[in-house]
Amino acid sequence: MNQTRAFLIFAWLMVATLLWMEWGREQNAPTIAPTVAADGAVPVPTAAGVPAVPTAPGTATAVAGPGRATPVTVTTDVLSVVLDGGELGQADLLRYPRTKDDGSAPVRLFDQDPANFFIAQSGWVSGTGPAPSHEGGFAPQGAARRYALAPGQNEVTVPFVWTGPNGVTIRRTYTFRRGDYAVQVRDEVVNRGAAPWQGYVYRQLSRVPRALENSGPMNAAGYSFQGAAWYSAEDKYEKRDYEDFVEDGTLNKQVIGGWIAMLQHHFFAAWIPQSDATTTFSLATPRGSAGTEYLIRTLGPAVTVAPGGAAATQARLWVGPKLISGIQAQQVPGLERAVDFSRFGWLAALGDGLFWLLEKIHALSGNWGWAIVGLVVVIKLVLYPLSAAQYRSMAKMRKFQPRIAQLKERFGDDKQGFQVAMMDLYRKEKINPVGGCLPLLIQMPVFLALYWVLLESVELRQAPWIGWINDLTARDPFFVLPALNMAIMWFTQKLTPAVGMDPMQQKMMQFMPLVFGVMFAFFPAGLVLYWVTNAGLGLLQQWWMTRRYAEPPSKAATVAK
Repeated sequence: MNQTRAFLIFAWLMVATLLWMEWGREQNAPTIAPTVAADGAVPVPTAAGVPAVPTAPGTATAVAGPGRATPVTVTTDVLSVVLDGGELGQADLLRYPRTKDDGSAPVRLFDQDPANFFIAQSGWVSGTGPAPSHEGGFAPQGAARRYALAPGQNEVTVPFVWTGPNGVTIRRTYTFRRGDYAVQVRDEVVNRGAAPWQGYVYRQLSRVPRALENSGPMNAAGYSFQGAAWYSAEDKYEKRDYEDFVEDGTLNKQVIGGWIAMLQHHFFAAWIPQSDATTTFSLATPRGSAGTEYLIRTLGPAVTVAPGGAAATQARLWVGPKLISGIQAQQVPGLERAVDFSRFGWLAALGDGLFWLLEKIHALSGNWGWAIVGLVVVIKLVLYPLSAAQYRSMAKMRKFQPRIAQLKERFGDDKQGFQVAMMDLYRKEKINPVGGCLPLLIQMPVFLALYWVLLESVELRQAPWIGWINDLTARDPFFVLPALNMAIMWFTQKLTPAVGMDPMQQKMMQFMPLVFGVMFAFFPAGLVLYWVTNAGLGLLQQWWMTRRYAEPPSKAATVAK
């Protein structure tokens, strides 16, 4: 197998992968009909001695409240949210505009609009008395309805309170910190009644599938995972597409710590309970005002408060981008997997490594485009021993092309005899006919892993390179990079020996630059930049190796008489 056939193998693998990805994207269109009760209630287990209660508030006398509180607006340097005591119904990410246009509105992650419905909710259920739900009960504590992070202020707190008829009060405090997308939510239960009170806090995320803003064969958002994800110490990271909420069975998982999330392209929301809290994860598809909603919930921990006593529980609500540095700062096991660097699980580790390296190079260059170029240089240096062997093999094969042509003429239609004679020549001259394949095939997983890195990395979202490339995660608007790739592939073919290839294969290879040029026209510009840089350096290395090994053939290479 020579270098040309390796190109054919690579092209076949690329086309097969793209077809598989496109098929998978079409299969992800959610068409699930709700299969739960009309009121959306889903029974869940509770601790021993506590009656089972529905997790959907409003379906039992254990849930009570005077109605929804007046909404409160909170603005920090990174977030602008609207919330009442039990629900975050709107959240704008102030540092992430929707488009590159001047004056573009920020990305709205939480939204009450039926077409983009996505909210976070939290409340309580109890088998021993009333409890506040996310639908009502909590009231703002104080007269303020607008909170803003003042210059020099590091955090702002927003208090709510619920007071039950049995002497139990629950004070809920939301804490927003500067530069932080994790909202701290603390509930403090105080029992001034005459009887013990026991309850469960629940936290949930509910949404309808997000409609794609753009379409096309390589629309990045179409291939990014959308659905629910969760993490437990026992089973690690798990996820479920919207269409599989019902088909893959119910979820009823008891977990210590962990987290639950709803993921979409570049952004996500996640509830993160206390690391020592015992909770139960579950999924549901209730019918809401926005149609069928997809809900992931964590119920617990159980809180028992004696008369005159108090207890507290807290959690974090991440509302923001898939920002690696911010996620790692939370120090939550497995939360970095929310940045899903691969729909192929075995590529995730490679994607993590590539992003780590890319981030280090970006710290030096200050530009993500040049960081991609630097990444290619590093990979080329790592693979240099393999690629040097590849180009030495190709140079030798080019040098012996006249001899192989004469062998082909001598054996005529005797293809088996020709193959035996050609392999004998390879053995005598120490030419490895498969030496050109290995480096190219090694590039395949790197290429795919980098594709997912560029697809998922919000750090590269709308990041410019130079001139006309103002968004590395979008396709080249003027197709300059795909055209450069076509030219480099054409020159590479001219330097590549077509040893033992019949005319039909040669004609097929002549179309390969055009095929790759059209295919790369739909790829993210950052990925095409990677491939153009890699191919350009490879062309220079191949040219240099060809000149180095272009001395006249040795006596052993002369035609046998």
